[in-house]
Amino acid sequence: MNSGSHQESGLAKSVWSDADFEELGWHDATVHGLYLQQTDVLPRLLLDLDYIVRRVHPVKPAKTFSFWVAPATLVFEEVGDLEGGLGFKDMHTELEIADLHRTAADDGKQDWPHWHVEGHAFDLKFRASGFRQYFRSAPRLAPGPVLSAAERGGCCFTEAAFG
Repeated sequence: MNSGSHQESGLAKSVWSDADFEELGWHDATVHGLYLQQTDVLPRLLLDLDYIVRRVHPVKPAKTFSFWVAPATLVFEEVGDLEGGLGFKDMHTELEIADLHRTAADDGKQDWPHWHVEGHAFDLKFRASGFRQYFRSAPRLAPGPVLSAAERGGCCFTEAAFG
């Protein structure tokens, strides 16, 4: 069931999938955790994110943006050909997504698309049959694009949406 929506932030529903790819954008989403879950067939890749639902332009006298942010679990199914790495040297650097790319399979191995999570200081490339993204709570208006551990309930890979 997908009844979760949040009119004020513009979030239309609380569970999204690869069918909604063109409507979603992960730029500057903070990754709090990665989990490669083994299954009987192919593993699943789960990311715990602070997803920016909407950026809010400042209203004078304010000079900085505010953000509608929600904790979310992004789950890629049937993951294969996973490669990537971390490249930052400052351990206080947060893992932020620059972009998430999807390209069609063209090598005859499978029909599954190639995915590329391009990050600031990290990079992941893999195949996956698709994804679901679960918004675990309603978005909250925040002064920055990252929620505190208390606001987001810590690092979590729950596949349940609010609403």
